Amino acid sequence: MNQSIPYDKQEQLQQIQSGLMQNEQIIAVYDAIGAGTGFLGLTDRRVIIQDKSFIGKKVAITSIPYSKITSVSVVSNKSFAGSFFSSGSIAINVGTHVYEVDFRGEQKSHHVHNVILHFISQR
Repeated sequence: MNQSIPYDKQEQLQQIQSGLMQNEQIIAVYDAIGAGTGFLGLTDRRVIIQDKSFIGKKVAITSIPYSKITSVSVVSNKSFAGSFFSSGSIAINVGTHVYEVDFRGEQKSHHVHNVILHFISQR
């Protein structure tokens, strides 16, 4: 196991590791706060989101290839008078669907935003 992978919870990291494709590398796994989302994982091929918002206590693990992401946004309830990354939330646009994920701390949202932006700007 690579100890340099940033993550919040060991079980979330292990869940991502168990579903990797051959030669796929994990970049980070961050716990999400608020209703609906359990965590967000970043690999060198895709974004993986655990969605807990299904009826009947069902949980979905959604894989989003970077090639399908149209944009990534920093979401804030206040003006951007302060830091650009003053929020711990991002929005990932995939076609007409938007995945909004809230993190504990702006460093995590900053990292997720920059990784996604890196991969989607390479197309």
